[in-house]
Amino acid sequence: MACVLGIDIGTTSTIAILVRLPGEVLGLASRPVTLHSPHPGWSEEDPAEWWRNVCALTRELIATTGIDPAEIAAVGTTGMLPAVVLLGAEGEVLRPSIQQSDGRCGAEVEDLRREIDEAAFIRRAGNGVNQQLVAAKLRWIERHEPDVFGRIATVFGSYDYVNFRLTGERRIEQNWALEAGFVDLGTHAVADDLVAHAHVPRAAVPQKALSQEIIGTISAAAAAETGLATGTPVVGGAADMIASALAAGVTAPGDVLLKFGGSVDILVATDRVQPDPRLYLDYHLVPGLFMPNGCMSTGGSALNWFARTFAGGEVAAAAKAGLTIHQHLDRLAADRPAGSEGLTIVPYFLGEKTPVHDADARGIIEGLTLSHDLGHLWRALLESYAFALLHHLEVLRDMGHEPKRFLASDGGSQSALWMQIVADVIGARVETLAGHPGSCLGAAWTAAIGAGLTTDWNGLQAFVSPGRSFAPDSAKAAIYRRGYGRYRDLYRRLAERPA
Repeated sequence: MACVLGIDIGTTSTIAILVRLPGEVLGLASRPVTLHSPHPGWSEEDPAEWWRNVCALTRELIATTGIDPAEIAAVGTTGMLPAVVLLGAEGEVLRPSIQQSDGRCGAEVEDLRREIDEAAFIRRAGNGVNQQLVAAKLRWIERHEPDVFGRIATVFGSYDYVNFRLTGERRIEQNWALEAGFVDLGTHAVADDLVAHAHVPRAAVPQKALSQEIIGTISAAAAAETGLATGTPVVGGAADMIASALAAGVTAPGDVLLKFGGSVDILVATDRVQPDPRLYLDYHLVPGLFMPNGCMSTGGSALNWFARTFAGGEVAAAAKAGLTIHQHLDRLAADRPAGSEGLTIVPYFLGEKTPVHDADARGIIEGLTLSHDLGHLWRALLESYAFALLHHLEVLRDMGHEPKRFLASDGGSQSALWMQIVADVIGARVETLAGHPGSCLGAAWTAAIGAGLTTDWNGLQAFVSPGRSFAPDSAKAAIYRRGYGRYRDLYRRLAERPA
């Protein structure tokens, strides 16, 4: 059978997977990505680094697997969204990408809220007026970097940019367009008046593509850089959390994916459209389904920051024990009690997206005493994201959704301590997955669908099997109820405090 290539442009790493249908992983490789935060609330990356990673990874997979590039039937990409990449008329990148977790555009969000009927906008565009909107980010560029703004010829996302480098085609994938705030749910088309909120020419926003739609083929220039065969089809791609959900088997209404990547996400499959300003709305990859979801500004990115900033002195001890620094910190935290002895963290380190949508929010560490140590801090940080997931579940239930089955994916799900904490906090069994490499697998399968190699959206379950299952510990329920109350109260009190 033919092979397909999946490429994930992630916040903390670029990952590529080469698979052969119906169910064989031939190779998997990754390269780190640098997240830059030059000012409070900022989150930027270098698109040139993504492309260098893609070129290195494709050549590595071709070399290590010994495959003939002509055997690769199609390429699919995925990535965080809606990151914003700006190109000039000659295809040059005008500035670093503004990431989906960036929180700089609070003033522009308020401008939009004053100008438009937010309730009507939500009903029409599916998503609320918040810092996720590309219009808000572009208005920030217009206000603070007018020279850059005046040169904008193309606006699109992270994996759209990689597709452009692969094919020379400028297209936007359907979920980037939807979360950007440019799609009218009534027609499922990009609407001129919605684009107008961004103050850019309509021509700057490319044509929308379905995830499985073939948008072009590998160009001669891209083939020379990547080692891929000229003429290989490339599909529109997929939002990373949607691709990860497909790979996890989240395809029935009520299925929930807890995604522990650079950010922490929660997604539920549903067959009904119900826009709500607290969460985002995306298309499921399976036609006819949708995915209301929450995406936090941070997750693995904050854990990496914490380890780098506060745990440098533990690197040698971790290496001596044959552990990564995260595994070492998990060991320390596992010896600390549930609730971290009154230590509470609110992880709004880049502002926060769902469900509070507050670009001005900041991280909080409360209750710190001289009796606390590094293990307490790490445990409290893990607990903070579990509390954030519980907050999202309360919102989903308030919307009328009935979360039934909880699956966990991506790198953070490999932490048994974190998954047990999540199960204890949400009071439900959490099932991890074995053989789930993340969003790149969903991207590869989307390419297989687009190339006509299969019509079965559930077929990629051949690659994934059940992993460990974590049942909630009822003895910790009361502790975490109190901890969750402190967590929610901390943000409320600080948000209500006069500036």
